[in-house]
Amino acid sequence: MTSSSETLEISGNELVHILRTPRHQYTSDGCVVLDCRPFLDFSLAHICESRNVNWNSMLRRRSKSSVVALEWLIPDKTLLSRLRSGGYCPVVVADERSRSVAELKSESVAQMLLTALQNEVHTQICFLQGGFEGFSEAFSELCYNSPRNQFSTVEPEPITTGRRTPSHDQDGPVELLPFLFLGSAVHSSRREALAAAGITAVLNVSSTCPNFYEGELQYLRLTVEDTLVADIRACFQTAIAFINSVKQSGGRVLVHCQAGISRSATICLAYLMHTQRVRLDEAFDFVKQRRHVISPNLAFMGQLLQFETDILCQG
Repeated sequence: MTSSSETLEISGNELVHILRTPRHQYTSDGCVVLDCRPFLDFSLAHICESRNVNWNSMLRRRSKSSVVALEWLIPDKTLLSRLRSGGYCPVVVADERSRSVAELKSESVAQMLLTALQNEVHTQICFLQGGFEGFSEAFSELCYNSPRNQFSTVEPEPITTGRRTPSHDQDGPVELLPFLFLGSAVHSSRREALAAAGITAVLNVSSTCPNFYEGELQYLRLTVEDTLVADIRACFQTAIAFINSVKQSGGRVLVHCQAGISRSATICLAYLMHTQRVRLDEAFDFVKQRRHVISPNLAFMGQLLQFETDILCQG
């Protein structure tokens, strides 16, 4: 497919043909689909291997209808660099259900993205007619659907004391992203469960929980107490850097504290807010759907709100 500064509208059938074309037939790394729907919607269902594009109300107010830079819409720096260097061809933009570019409102994420791509990317830009909704109805086998409200399939430990296992220790750690898991100290002690999930690293957000498999797994301990005076925000950048390093090495990291309710949930929320550039309420809903018991203490929620303001105001 040749480069063009104009947007080419394509059907679902045409996208299927593009996706199924062997990559060696492209001069680039092939096609990339940029999904403009909200992060929570994207996390529940999306075209396989598509990438989410984020835009939030705080940045929307700052833009004041001016042209939005691509870096504001693409939080993944590696993806941004590859787009700007022409690493993908074609680049396909998809929203929820719009049938044509003419339907897009000027303030819509899809229109802002198309404009930014046309200004900054020198490759063929396409728009998917009918959006994700139309494509998923016709080609569900090419879409990912997250099992809602479902925990890991790892069996819980048998009850030996006559008391039921606490809810926060039941089942196994939950997958938030393909490389990021959230759980409790009990989950971190179950070697078979860690192996089944492909865990290679553990982020221990506590002062007392042991690192059970030193020498086998990579560990980072962040000494934080679950109190109203603890400054967990001071740990955010260290935690984010650690999780990113595990991701970049192709590994998977479990974040845990004692119960996987407050401290470790706060770290995961901060990571999602920072890397996905979403607001706290959206990140909270996303994590809550996967691990119902999360409940950061009030001080941690306040620190997350402060963190939200910091990261969402970054242009």
